[in-house]
Amino acid sequence: MMKMRFLMVLGLGGLLAGGSVFGVTAEGKKKLVLIAGKPSHPPMMHEFRAGSILLEQCLKGVPGLVVERHEMGWVTDEKTFADADAVVIYSDGGAKHPAVVDGHLETLKGLMAKGVGFGCMHYGVEVVADQAGAEFQKWLGGHYENSYSCNPIWEPKFESFPEHAVTRGVKPFQIQDEWYFNMRFRPAFGDGIAMAKDGGDFVPILVAVPSDATRDGPYVYPKGPYPHIQAEKGQPEAMMWTVERTDGGRGFGFTGGHFHLNWGNDDFRKVVLNALVWVSGAEVPEGGVASSVASGQLHENLDPKPEKKKVSGVVPRVFERRQVASGE
Repeated sequence: MMKMRFLMVLGLGGLLAGGSVFGVTAEGKKKLVLIAGKPSHPPMMHEFRAGSILLEQCLKGVPGLVVERHEMGWVTDEKTFADADAVVIYSDGGAKHPAVVDGHLETLKGLMAKGVGFGCMHYGVEVVADQAGAEFQKWLGGHYENSYSCNPIWEPKFESFPEHAVTRGVKPFQIQDEWYFNMRFRPAFGDGIAMAKDGGDFVPILVAVPSDATRDGPYVYPKGPYPHIQAEKGQPEAMMWTVERTDGGRGFGFTGGHFHLNWGNDDFRKVVLNALVWVSGAEVPEGGVASSVASGQLHENLDPKPEKKKVSGVVPRVFERRQVASGE
């Protein structure tokens, strides 16, 4: 009886303090809410659900962290945010970004004010500037802006990394993806290729130099080339970055993640796993998050999608079509 009363009082106290009973059952662990977007694109591209499941599985052995994964662009019940330490969205973006529809931006504003971490991956780093550009600059440090940023499919070489928890154990790697660059960073962060301060620390994590051919395009959409992108030939670009905010929260942006098979690359996967741990406020292991993904796992939990169409027996290169202004 005494034990039951103690648990009831403890649970009520958590609710009155703005928490939930989940905070008790998690035994003080940091909680990451990982949100996968709705089905999108041809098979093996934008596999947000399958990718999130893999990441969740790889994080199970990390001490001090619990992952709560959601699908279809948002959580099933916003009460789950009461004890969240970080929210990360891996989804489509633009005018229908999960962060801006159905009043979600106001929900996120409340969470960010409490110092909750925030991260976005791939298309999820793109928002319409007038909708949430200022918020994403504040929370993430920067965002993709249609026709200012660009989205070619290319194969950067990531050869060196800054000293940061997110880079622990990450070795140089090279991998083809739809790596966005030329983000709309906060003015204080410039081009986003050097460490900077603006009430908090900004650190570029994955930086590489696009070839002249990459800058000349084509980009995925609109196909370009954009003169302002071409004008920067020979200059490095950031494809992943972190920021520590003045509200005490952390943020990161990661522009890769288009091709699902890339999660099979150990270093591509490790840098993201490290970021998910770091943004939640948990301790990243000294050698980074150790994980393994078998080839068969990369073909599990895929969204049901129509097969790619063939033209004269050849599978064409698939470009995504973005209609940011219309919200399609």
